[in-house]
This record gives sequence, structure tokens and C-alpha cells, in this order.
Amino acid sequence: MIVISILVILALIAMAQYNKTVLAAREATLREDLYTMRKMIDQYGADKGKLPASLEDLQGAGYIHEIPVDPITDQKDWQLEMGDDPGSTEASQGVTNVHSAASELSSDGQTHYSEW
Repeated sequence: MIVISILVILALIAMAQYNKTVLAAREATLREDLYTMRKMIDQYGADKGKLPASLEDLQGAGYIHEIPVDPITDQKDWQLEMGDDPGSTEASQGVTNVHSAASELSSDGQTHYSEW
């Protein structure tokens, strides 16, 4: 009975550590995806002289191979920040930033994923 109790305790500890590791991996993937998409939005604007109207424009023009799945929501439901294109002579709007659609707090306990 004591052996079983010890095994259960060890299993619970291992499960908690596994969950922390999975969350850390998802957060690292989110950071990398956001960095890449933001960099490609800027590159698209520099190359084309206008901001992309959507993430699909980045994909269609070959700046990203595929729109990534948000690792927190497990969907392609990115929140786009739209704004005026400062480099365009026309009064046009485009994607200026991208955020996760997840409303949960990140592992730091203070910042929502949607604020990253």
C-alpha cells in the first residue's frame, strides 16, 4: 500500500511538470509565430509600398508558407490590428500588428496572451 501511494505521488509530480513543459513550449511557439508574422508584415510593407490587407496576403505573396495555428487556441483565429499605412500615398489601411485571440493569462500570471 505504501509503494502504491509513493507511485501515485510521483505520478502526480511528473504530470504537473509535464503540463508546465507543454505550456512553456506553446508560449515559445506563440512568441516565435508572432515575431515571424510581425517581421513579415513589415517586410511586405517595405517591399510592396503598402501594408497587407490580411494575413492571407502574406501567404499569397510568399512571405509566409502558411498562416500558423495559434498554439494557445489551436485555431487560425489571430486578432489583427489594422491601421493607416504611413508609407502609402493613398489613404489605405492594412494589418499593422497581430495578436493571439486567447484571452487567458500567460504563465507569468499578469499578461493576457492577447496583449503579447
